[in-house]
Amino acid sequence: MGENILVLDEGTTSTRAMLFAPSGECLASHSAELTQHYPGPGLVEHDANEIWRRTLECAHAMVREAGGPEQIAAIGITNQRETIVFWDKTTGEPLAPAIVWQDRRSAALCRAWRDAGEEPGVQARTGLLLDPYFSGTKIAWAMRNWPQLKGVGDRLAIGTIESWLVWKLTGGLHVTDATNASRTLLMGLGSGGWSDGLLEMFSAPREALPEIVDCAGKFGTTRLFGGEIPICGLAGDQQAATIGQACLEKGDTKATYGTGAFVLTNAGSAPPSSKNRLLATVLWQLGGRRTYAIEGSVFVAGSLVQWLRDSVKLIETAQETEGLARSVKDNGGVYLVPALSGLGAPWWEPEARASISGLSFAATRAHIVRAALEAMAHQSHDLKAAFAADGADWSRLRIDGGMVTNDWIAQDLADILAIPVDRPDFAETTALGAAMLAGIGCGMFRDLEEASRMRGAGLTFEPKLEEDQRKARLAGWKSAVLGVLPG
Repeated sequence: MGENILVLDEGTTSTRAMLFAPSGECLASHSAELTQHYPGPGLVEHDANEIWRRTLECAHAMVREAGGPEQIAAIGITNQRETIVFWDKTTGEPLAPAIVWQDRRSAALCRAWRDAGEEPGVQARTGLLLDPYFSGTKIAWAMRNWPQLKGVGDRLAIGTIESWLVWKLTGGLHVTDATNASRTLLMGLGSGGWSDGLLEMFSAPREALPEIVDCAGKFGTTRLFGGEIPICGLAGDQQAATIGQACLEKGDTKATYGTGAFVLTNAGSAPPSSKNRLLATVLWQLGGRRTYAIEGSVFVAGSLVQWLRDSVKLIETAQETEGLARSVKDNGGVYLVPALSGLGAPWWEPEARASISGLSFAATRAHIVRAALEAMAHQSHDLKAAFAADGADWSRLRIDGGMVTNDWIAQDLADILAIPVDRPDFAETTALGAAMLAGIGCGMFRDLEEASRMRGAGLTFEPKLEEDQRKARLAGWKSAVLGVLPG
């Protein structure tokens, strides 16, 4: 058996496979774009079969690159969280579109539950809020509105993306890891198991759900690549990135700027609670023992740049944005609030809509693009204030994700947050975290501390912005956000 680790990193806009050496070196990668379907305002869907085909295509490329399945010690899987798939256990075929984490179709259901006073109890049990973001609300909507899900009876299978991929890879193993399960609104945060009361509330049939397992272990074997390869690591993308950033001590904090932006702070071994509309979630589960995190989620980050490129044609490539931002001395009074899918933490306003404010004849394309990039730091500052109010302020921030390869964004984060910001040389820490877990699961590493040697060096950005300029920008941002909040 070889020593390479194959990681399947299934994201929102693309899926990729990456091949890692035990040292942490990424030996090769292959990616494929995924089609986003928008059947109506606030609706976002994927074709689960396309996800599977693209993932399989990428995995085959990496197995060939490795020199065959015998050169691969284990597979690790990390995935876009909260996206939910419905399929037939007998045929293995999807029964409906996959409802993507960004989808807002369950907003009315969430509002009704909140109006009925359900949210405090749900938050106490799950660490989450009643928002369309979470899988349970999507399941509840689907079970009410898609008759084909009721027509299959006990053949119905429901799972998040890693569960779907494991089923397809193994030919029928139905499992989910604790990090993904903790994002469904169906799992008790302290117990680590499915909650009968929550299953009833969200119309989720227990027999359709997967078994909850650790993040590292020998979960099953795939024989689709010409030989047997064990699946040994599973984690949702943001937990995997936190592990890949070696946030192993209580208080360590990372932020990933991909399609959305997600900040997680290691909260230790006791389930945390938030009084400032942040989330409590499982960071990892190993040997049946859970480590927890406090999380703040921003729905729109890199997808804003994609929108600027594809929908409003302000740019031709994402790489243009750094030069445009540097070409003007400031934002010219222009603010962009990227509530294209509502506002996430700490606002949690699914009905909020995006706005560009402060426009004048002096405003240019560069000012609007700069305002879009500045929104990353502004939203992060809102989260930092909420974390601080919960007693978990950040003293420094470890960043990763596709957006922060842009030096201007990394420096702007340091300037607006007024703390040092660390960026690793290898930015794909989500895949790295999955590789670390798979390495533990197959016995390559004893524990996360030993596996963290896979993480390499990095660069630190120190704050440089004058305090009066920082305060002025934040005041302008606050005014812009208040302008998009309902009521």
